[in-house]
Amino acid sequence: MPVSVAPGAAAGTSATRAVVAAPRATRRNGPLRAFATVLVVPAIVGTVALPAYALMPGGDGLEASGVFSLSVAEAQDVDVSVLASGVPVSRDSYAITTAADLERARLDAEAAEQAAWAAELASRSGSGSYAIYTVKAEGDDYPWWDQVPDDYGGGLSPLRYYYRECVDFVAWRLNRDAGVTSAPWKWDWGNLASGSAYAWADAWASKGWPTSSTPVVGAVAWFPYNHVAYVQSINADGSVNLEEYNRNSDHSYHRRTIAASDALYLYPPG
Repeated sequence: MPVSVAPGAAAGTSATRAVVAAPRATRRNGPLRAFATVLVVPAIVGTVALPAYALMPGGDGLEASGVFSLSVAEAQDVDVSVLASGVPVSRDSYAITTAADLERARLDAEAAEQAAWAAELASRSGSGSYAIYTVKAEGDDYPWWDQVPDDYGGGLSPLRYYYRECVDFVAWRLNRDAGVTSAPWKWDWGNLASGSAYAWADAWASKGWPTSSTPVVGAVAWFPYNHVAYVQSINADGSVNLEEYNRNSDHSYHRRTIAASDALYLYPPG
């Protein structure tokens, strides 16, 4: 390797600095590198410029990827016009219920309830003298025997008790015995007793009206199981004949005989 000596420096002195020059790399283009270049460059150009290919579902072979994407997109298209054709336009609406409509509905419901009540009464049987919808029982002078009771939507009688309840029947009999068979009534819910038969004994006591264990004709037979009846007559053996409504919760007329000790008797009010 040659040695260079700096200019001005004496050869062989201690200040002499040897400089070694690095060898210069030599680039060689061999035939293998040239062949590789010829193969790689066209492949890159083809990848960028040409479309990808794929196996089409149901096809005979490979197709361009763009064709495949288009087929999928077209398969998911929805023809809105076909689905929407013939569909009417919907608009919000409302209906107004008039007073006439409400009254007509009330009358229809009342007629249906009366029909149901009549059918039920017609199908019943029992030991008492029943008043069915079209037949009045013998001995029954209660004027509202054919009215619909509260259980079927009925209202209040002129005495302001519910139709065909035990209390309404007895109040009617007390008015009849007092000589009053039409309005203005002498006795009604306002001055007699409440609509609960159970409270009648207390009502008599609070008003100072007489009560007794001894029956008299025209008295009210009171039972602690929330029931009242009318004393129609007394037998020679002391037993008591009663007339009553709704004894078995059937809103019908009954007659029966009880022992005198079976009830408390509320004497007719003065």
